[in-house]
Amino acid sequence: MEDLNQINDLITGCCNKERSSQELLYRKFFGYALSICMRYAPNREEALEIMNDGFLKVFQRIDTFDSSRPFKAWLSKVMVNTAIDFLRSRKKLVFTDSIEQLSDLWKDDKVIDKLSYDELLMHVQSLSPAYRTVFNLYVIEGYQHHEIAVMLGISIGTSKSNLFKAKKVLQVKIISASGSTVNSTSVNLSIHKNE
Repeated sequence: MEDLNQINDLITGCCNKERSSQELLYRKFFGYALSICMRYAPNREEALEIMNDGFLKVFQRIDTFDSSRPFKAWLSKVMVNTAIDFLRSRKKLVFTDSIEQLSDLWKDDKVIDKLSYDELLMHVQSLSPAYRTVFNLYVIEGYQHHEIAVMLGISIGTSKSNLFKAKKVLQVKIISASGSTVNSTSVNLSIHKNE
């Protein structure tokens, strides 16, 4: 309860444009915000840039925060939207429109279970910005394809196609990196159950 009171005090201070409250809120949520941005950026430098832009938006819009909801969820949404805006501004989001036959390629967790979070993050970061963004929004953030389509200004089919292709690319990268002889149809990248 003390932590919640401290966060509420910091939010109140930020609403009053108190620099000390802004600095403390930044420090408190630095790691959490950076971990979100790292999933969307190809490297730490760009992730830091996205995160700092995100915190600027947080401080500019903190008075719109609904205190009946968890602050982390609001912060996460701001960081994700900032990452998407950043990628758009750099013209890095180029989506493939073709819809391929979507099949259940992910049946066995053997290879993915052996990866650490950092190894998985490295593979996700190596995806193209479009694949990485759709993959993160769907698999990590839990958005549905119709929500992703609206967020990114693409069709539902384009969202599905990019997710499918992202999973295929990750499959190859993970199997290649593991030196495994596991069949490429046996890697499971469904971190949560949306499909």
